[in-house]
Amino acid sequence: MAARILSKQALKFGAITSILLRLGTIPGEAAAAARPADSKRDALGANGVVAAAHPLAARAGLDVLQKGGNAADAAIATALSLGVVEPNASGLSGGGFALVYVAKEKRSYVVDFRETAPAKARPDTYPLTPKGKAVGDASATGYKAVAVPGELRGLEMLHKKFGTRPWADLVQPAIQQAEAGLVVSETLSQILAEEFDRLEKAPAMPWMQKNFYKDGLPAQPGDVIRNPELTATLKKIASGGADVLYKGEIADAIAKEFAEKGGAWITKDDLANYKAVLRKPVQGTYRGYTVITLPPPSSGGLTLIELLNILEGYDLAQMKQGSAEYLAVCVEAQKLAFADRAKYMADPAFAKIPVSGLLDKAYAAERRKAIDPQKPKRAAAGTPSKYESGSTTSFSVVDKEGNIVTITQTLNHFMGAGVVPAGTGILLNDEMDDFDLQPSSVNAPAPGKRPLSSMAPVIVLRDGKPFMTVGSPGATRIITALANIVIGVVDFKLDLPGAILAPRFHNGNLTETAVEARFPKEVLSALEARGYKLGVKKDLDLYFGGAQGILFRPDGKLVGMGDPRRDGVALGY
Repeated sequence: MAARILSKQALKFGAITSILLRLGTIPGEAAAAARPADSKRDALGANGVVAAAHPLAARAGLDVLQKGGNAADAAIATALSLGVVEPNASGLSGGGFALVYVAKEKRSYVVDFRETAPAKARPDTYPLTPKGKAVGDASATGYKAVAVPGELRGLEMLHKKFGTRPWADLVQPAIQQAEAGLVVSETLSQILAEEFDRLEKAPAMPWMQKNFYKDGLPAQPGDVIRNPELTATLKKIASGGADVLYKGEIADAIAKEFAEKGGAWITKDDLANYKAVLRKPVQGTYRGYTVITLPPPSSGGLTLIELLNILEGYDLAQMKQGSAEYLAVCVEAQKLAFADRAKYMADPAFAKIPVSGLLDKAYAAERRKAIDPQKPKRAAAGTPSKYESGSTTSFSVVDKEGNIVTITQTLNHFMGAGVVPAGTGILLNDEMDDFDLQPSSVNAPAPGKRPLSSMAPVIVLRDGKPFMTVGSPGATRIITALANIVIGVVDFKLDLPGAILAPRFHNGNLTETAVEARFPKEVLSALEARGYKLGVKKDLDLYFGGAQGILFRPDGKLVGMGDPRRDGVALGY
């Protein structure tokens, strides 16, 4: 109880250390202890595997597979369950993308259920500070941070086009988990503490104090929290489908909340007009492997393939993995790809994107010439048009027929905008913060526009057959994490668990490169001697997301792995 009576000042200025006193450790140590690399997070399956960011969500998906459902059915159950057991990262108000591989067709599809800006959105919606941030954090916290949700329409499309089991059956695991209550993990407790300052003045803080905090402090590991309003909402969705949220009773509650308190930023018309979109994925190759991933409005897929194209020109296998030489080459390639991302990526309904140029191997070769790993520098965008021709969660599912669904879904920041419409139990997203708030940007807000995303779930084929699927949360770190996992498996011949556990690094074309502390000190010193400025993160840091993946072994077995940077686990049968 001692931790419960800490003052609000202690929470704000000594927040996480004080809260974890009863654990006898500081946050970094607590997080590492709660997510050890040697925990049982991998799985071997002959008939199906689900890898997700929480064991209860993975179990929900696996149960559907074992009862005869396919990968799409299991993915829907997993997605809805994640909204209950990992409420900080995704939920009914969020959005994302599903990458689907249909084994009989040998064809892939993308279901785009990215959120959209409401009709009131304008490029100059948010007054900016001199540093270019929204005044009062309005794009990230509070009513004007919320975009029109897409998740349920996306899962509905996934179900109608690819599913086989009754909709209500797939919602039932989430209902059961909501009724049972959620046992707070180290990860969730840490996130609640870290997000306290941002959410302290959010509209839903009184509701969150009741549901996620106790005695004014974040729920501790082992505490059980319940959200009975969300349970009731899920039951309505089970019987009435997605229309309940977009046209029915829940839509009424959301519109009423915004009409009374949020300046009618989101209206019932905004909800009713939302549509998921079926898209064609983008495709590239890396050392003979086919890489299938998301098209715009996600920047993740194009940026990932461009990054791999640039690195394909190096003999990475001859470099020691994690060496200073390897990191320097990769970081400079990351900067080039991210420079192009910043200039060209946006919602394709609002901008012309040079897709084929960005995917072109010759363009990557031109970009590669700018790399000098001995002299780090900021990168400028290239000219791909010359090569033109005519905080988030992620999980993967493979079924016994070889069908694959890999989904990345999100609220954006942990706990979203801090808005909960009365009586719904739904934490609303803050996806407006994914727009560029500079009115001149290609990614500036506009009515009905989808904000740029970094999501990039991947399906990798070898000789035309599924070889691996993997996805990750983590904002722009998604792209670099997935590139490093693909390189780890393909170039360094790591198994999937080894590739996911490998230390991570990231540079989105900034002056500082983020690295996990597990890199040897001599490697970090060698990088600094070359002129690299490093931001050292703790081991298995949440900053680097939480990849979940499945690999197809030559003997037909499936190997799944969940990332210890989150509460990830894989289950198979």
